[in-house]
Amino acid sequence: MRVGIGYDVHRLVRGRRLFLGGFEFENSEFGLEGHSDADVLLHALMDAMLGAAGLNDIGHYFPNTDEKYRGIRSTELLKKVKEEIEQKGFKICNIDMIVVAEYPRLSPFIDKIKQTIANILDIKLEQIGLKATTEEGLGFIGAKEGVCAHAIALLEKVK
Repeated sequence: MRVGIGYDVHRLVRGRRLFLGGFEFENSEFGLEGHSDADVLLHALMDAMLGAAGLNDIGHYFPNTDEKYRGIRSTELLKKVKEEIEQKGFKICNIDMIVVAEYPRLSPFIDKIKQTIANILDIKLEQIGLKATTEEGLGFIGAKEGVCAHAIALLEKVK
């Protein structure tokens, strides 16, 4: 059994589509700034999975200096990370994640986000933990300037 942890943060900006956990928040006033779709939740999850497998971080595999990743959906990157860990002989036991945000309000979308991730990773909903919290108005997240996510992944060596 191997465990990995991931963290990511992105600034909220006007004029971008908002993706969290592969789910698009339609008609959102703000989106996350980044080279890809800036999905902080999937970025943290990918780093947790890669770390548990003893691999490099997502910046190594998908550098923000490579134009082929500009605007790419992080769901596509997560599929590639899943393939990487499987090639190393690992399968996912469970994942647990926390999104820290004042905006958007996540609680109505938790189940949809979990289902999106379960579909991509081909795991059961029971293998996914997802919580949302705020910073109670403190710091840059409390000021609605950004969103961060933490993730942990437990992998099992099967090959």
